[in-house]
Amino acid sequence: MSRLGSLQVLPRQLLRASVHFRAAAGLQGARTTINSSSRSYATSSDQRPSESTQQPKFDNRVKIVEVGPRDGLQNEKKSIPLATKIELIERLAKTGLQTIEAGAFVSPKWVPQMANSSEILEHVLKNPPPSPVPLTFSFLAPNTKGLDSAFSLLSQHPTAFETETARSGKSSQEGGKPALEIAVFAAATESFSQKNLNCSIDTSLSRFQDVIQQAKAANLRVRAYISVVLGCPFEGYDVDPHRVATIATTLLEMGADEISLGDTTGMGTAPRTKELLTCLSSAGIRNEDLAMHFHDTYGQALVNTAVALEHGIRTFDSSVGGLGGCPYSPGATGNVATENVVYFMESLGMDTGVDLDRVADIGDWITREIGKGNDSAVGKAVLGARTRERPEGVDAKGAPLT
Repeated sequence: MSRLGSLQVLPRQLLRASVHFRAAAGLQGARTTINSSSRSYATSSDQRPSESTQQPKFDNRVKIVEVGPRDGLQNEKKSIPLATKIELIERLAKTGLQTIEAGAFVSPKWVPQMANSSEILEHVLKNPPPSPVPLTFSFLAPNTKGLDSAFSLLSQHPTAFETETARSGKSSQEGGKPALEIAVFAAATESFSQKNLNCSIDTSLSRFQDVIQQAKAANLRVRAYISVVLGCPFEGYDVDPHRVATIATTLLEMGADEISLGDTTGMGTAPRTKELLTCLSSAGIRNEDLAMHFHDTYGQALVNTAVALEHGIRTFDSSVGGLGGCPYSPGATGNVATENVVYFMESLGMDTGVDLDRVADIGDWITREIGKGNDSAVGKAVLGARTRERPEGVDAKGAPLT
């Protein structure tokens, strides 16, 4: 029996992906109890709506999840001071970004750059950065040990953050306490799961079940990443989209609020992006439960973004200055740059709510600060245009040159 075949589900929550579930016969493991009040799924008796039915009205709002402080910095060899990380987060908070991935509760032996994530969480709880919109900070916690570390801090500041229920009842407004999100990360191939998590896909999902259930019990939002969905450095281009759908469904059934699909290697192309998203839709997974996480290794990130946007996806991950990579994906370069995504979206008439000029300044600052090249073409263009338009005798901030 497949892993998903063993799930305890309520009648109205059976996904229409049974044919795809059988493709994942290797996913054996723990039983999952579904929270019936949190999610609505298609059933076998429901007719799958067409894409036009899923998007009856054009929605030009796009949410950008900034992953620079975590995913963007985690691979840097040189230790980055805590003060620099905090300043990066505080600067990003002022740009209109709604969600910032701020750290990871992982082993410092394997990811030393994330060793001070506890200090970062404590700082944003004690000193929430000013923001023009309600802000969510996301922290990775791939196992219960990491989650316990996060909970230990949260218990010391129980009134310093918004719960999922409290946040959902509020409209967009300035300032206020931040909300917190817990994230887990799976892989779409066995080879990458072994390299990244040192265990099989099935074992990783069993571990995540406890993390997700405890986070949801604490009224925290949960995000789940699936890596290498469009290409694996060890198994090549042919990542099975049905397996991705199976893993995504398992995580949603466990209680994850959102699945971020990662093109970790940047090997994805427009046709394969469309194939993947079509497969997920056929499995009954809603567009609003998905986010796309593209890397620009082969220069395809914005092309793939356009395909996902046309499909109806409205949440995209990106990293200021194009920072990032993956220690377990040889040759993979950075995430698609936030500046590039904002400019691209706005040029299509989409509303990101993000201040491009501010983000361009941050990209320039942080890449200089850590001694990296700025990989955002848009960011450099914005800065270049500003320099050309600057009156003679003044610096970038308008102060007289001396």
